[in-house]
Amino acid sequence: MSDRTPAVSRTRVAVRALLDTATSGGHLEPGCLDVACSGGADSLALAAAAVYEGHRRGLLVRGVVVDHGLQPGSREVAERAAEQLVGLGVDETLVLRPEVAGGGGVEAAARRARYQALRGALRDPRQLVLLGHTLDDQAETVLLGLGRGSGPRSISGMRALDPPWGRPLLGCSRAVTARACRELGLEPWTDPHNSDPRFTRVRLRREVLPLLEEVLQGGVAEALCRTSAQLREDGAALDQWADEVLSRAGSDQGHGALEVRAVEGAPVAVRRRVLRGWLISHGARELTDLHLRAVDDLVGRWRGQGGVWLPGGLVVERAHGRLQVGRPAG
Repeated sequence: MSDRTPAVSRTRVAVRALLDTATSGGHLEPGCLDVACSGGADSLALAAAAVYEGHRRGLLVRGVVVDHGLQPGSREVAERAAEQLVGLGVDETLVLRPEVAGGGGVEAAARRARYQALRGALRDPRQLVLLGHTLDDQAETVLLGLGRGSGPRSISGMRALDPPWGRPLLGCSRAVTARACRELGLEPWTDPHNSDPRFTRVRLRREVLPLLEEVLQGGVAEALCRTSAQLREDGAALDQWADEVLSRAGSDQGHGALEVRAVEGAPVAVRRRVLRGWLISHGARELTDLHLRAVDDLVGRWRGQGGVWLPGGLVVERAHGRLQVGRPAG
């Protein structure tokens, strides 16, 4: 069968475009490229395109399989995926078996373990790891963000280039990756978790999105992805504005202080970005919209109120026209 059939060509063009962007931005280590592969249709189609485009550029392409060990036979599935990668022409294969632990449910724990394992396997800080997220995954991510009310960063979805991660297939649907596998004679693995209604994403995929497509007469996934792209563009402009404000307000950042006068006149959307960046620079993690609103009240609704507690035992307080972040004594 020809290796230039329409779906295969689309995946190659998508990978080529992302690698061009990464190269021009200095985000692609000259010698090597990793591609994560579960053995499913999305990641197999991605791996095939990555091998083709990577070898054209003289890159060593390594296929990386993450075995979460959460299902019976996972070891065999991982080994089969590695074999398929060899068949596609990768230069090396690597199977990682991280420990899946922590809160937030199985999905969240597995995702954390996967990203940590892939990051830990990098051979160079500038190396890129390609991930098989598709247009459908992006639409589901946007819907999840809408449902959780977690703000524009969540609704803006995944970025195609977010070093060390590269997601070249965000413009391709799952139907395209499935066709690419058929065109190449590949037999993808079907993850049983992808049909398990216990998982929120599965219900979005199998129930919510089809209903929206029916009610709104099609094109919903594409519309959600267009919306996320517009939000990312707007967010980038606001982030740049916030960085400029923070550079003026944070003259005493080394001591944990932020000048209130320098930020209080900024629009709320910019001010909260300033606060978020400042808090993260001082070790704050897992910040929610509620956390940011409470800290912002110390600026925009100051009534002499007490400090705001944040995850990790941090507290933000206002005194003498400055915000201070730290850990209480004792």
